[in-house]
Amino acid sequence: MPCRARLPFLLVVAIGGSIVAQSPSWAGAVEAELLRQQQADRIPGLSCVIAVRGELVVRLGLGLADVENDVPATPQTVYRLASISKPITAVLAMQLAERSELDLDADVHTLVPEWPAKPWPVTSRQLLAHLGGVRHYQGEAESTVHYGTQRDGLVRFAADPLLHEPGSRHLYSTYGYNLVAAVVESRTGKAFPQVLRERISGPANAPSLQDDDVRRIVRGRAQGYLRKDDQLQNSELMDASYKLGGGGLCASAEDLARFGACLLDGTLLRPETLQTMWTRQRTTAGDEIGYGLGFRVDGAGDRLRVWHSGAQARVSTMLLLVPTERIVVVVLCNLEQVKLQPLAFRLAELVAKAGAPAPTSTPSPVEVR
Repeated sequence: MPCRARLPFLLVVAIGGSIVAQSPSWAGAVEAELLRQQQADRIPGLSCVIAVRGELVVRLGLGLADVENDVPATPQTVYRLASISKPITAVLAMQLAERSELDLDADVHTLVPEWPAKPWPVTSRQLLAHLGGVRHYQGEAESTVHYGTQRDGLVRFAADPLLHEPGSRHLYSTYGYNLVAAVVESRTGKAFPQVLRERISGPANAPSLQDDDVRRIVRGRAQGYLRKDDQLQNSELMDASYKLGGGGLCASAEDLARFGACLLDGTLLRPETLQTMWTRQRTTAGDEIGYGLGFRVDGAGDRLRVWHSGAQARVSTMLLLVPTERIVVVVLCNLEQVKLQPLAFRLAELVAKAGAPAPTSTPSPVEVR
């Protein structure tokens, strides 16, 4: 049954180029936090949506999604998600595991012929925790080549040696998640964007959650910017088709919040599966890492927070979930190299204080693309 993250009655007005939800009472404090961040980092356009117990209670847009054409940013503006693509890919993999369509501990070489045999087996579970030994970027330029499938995109790194025996070290890897996306394609017999539509975007009622195809017309898609020598410039060209699983999806803040709300209400995965994903993993030596399966993990019990940030050409992004309070905070902006994690944690604290204690510690400032 599709998840329907509800839109309560909200008075939404435009003030100085922003779209502001006037209810609940703490919405003004949320807007003030966002305005401070926007002004401090001189962000052209920013969108924020906060969901509480399945309702999108605050929806805001500040500034411009497209500076050259004076297009305002709104809660429906579509941004690249960058590395927030990883938890979405992880959900697809865990859905397959729930349905016995994927053995998370099988050697990926036996599932994806395009992935050659390595000195050690590499498993989907290890890849989801960044324990698989697959390399991350090594200074190579971004791709402007279009790849038809995630399995096709493996040519960019499949021949490279593993950096370590899988399980022995935790090294962040977008390419590892590209390989997970190839596993999803192999096990379903479908292209990754189709699986995403059928198993997440459709059930979550989140149609803008899709592959960031630069050739396709995407209504409401934001332009992206960087600052160089203190001047605002257009971001470099990039075709993310080779890395949909690791950093190639896009969505509006509203639809990303719907995804988070549907995770928290059990629409997309069983509670026990979420518990597995939100448990810190360990190396083979027993050392605990700060990552679960697809999510960074802070705190525990009532103080559990799971999140992922993203940094990529055109965007900086942040998704935060507070499971015990069923709070989802989404902040997306169209300027590169903006650290949004502390902001998202402050917003979650504002929301939780309105009804229940919130986590007060802040995450380590890590931004990844």
